[in-house]
Amino acid sequence: MSVTLPPPRLPAPDPAKLTPEQKAVYDAIASGPRGKVQGPLAIWLNSPGLADKAQSLGAFCRYGTSLEPRLSELAIMVTGRAWSAQFEWAVHKPIALKAGLSEAVVEAIRTRRTPPFDKDDERVVHDFAKALHLDRKVPQELYDEAVATLGVTAVVELVGILGYYTLISMTLNVFNVPLEEGQTAELE
Repeated sequence: MSVTLPPPRLPAPDPAKLTPEQKAVYDAIASGPRGKVQGPLAIWLNSPGLADKAQSLGAFCRYGTSLEPRLSELAIMVTGRAWSAQFEWAVHKPIALKAGLSEAVVEAIRTRRTPPFDKDDERVVHDFAKALHLDRKVPQELYDEAVATLGVTAVVELVGILGYYTLISMTLNVFNVPLEEGQTAELE
C-alpha cells in the first residue's frame, strides 16, 4: 500500500533555539518516560503553556491510568484509526502488539472491520471507544457493560485517554506531522 502524505505545515522548533519556557517543557518531556520529543509534542512547543499541560495529561493517560497497557493501547489504536492519524498509528501499533493485542485485532481496526476479540474487556473498550468517536455518545447498555467490566475509575480514565488522543490526532492532522524515519503510512 502506498499512501502519499501531505507536506508538514509547521516544523518542530529547533531544540537549539528554544525560549526558556519551551526549553523547560522540552526537558521535562525528554527526561520523562517518553524519552524524546517528537510528533505532536514537538508541535505543541510552539505554545509552551499548551505543551506543558498537554504533555502532563498525556503522561498520565499513557502511563498512569488503571487500565492495563493492552487496553489503553487498544483505545489509542481505535482513536488513531477514527482520525486516520498516520503518526499515531505508526507509533502505537508496535506498542499495542507488544502490550498483548493480537495482529488480527490491530489489522481489523486498521481496515475498519470488527475485530476478532478473544477477551471481553478488549471488546468492551473497542466498542466504547468506537461508539464515542463515531456517535459522539455511548449507549446506556454499553456504558453499564463498561462499568461492570472495567470499573468506574477505568471508564473515567478511558474517556480521558480517548479525549487526549483525539487532541493528539487533531494536532497530527492539522499540522501534517510527518512520520519518523523508518515508519510506514498504513491508513487509507
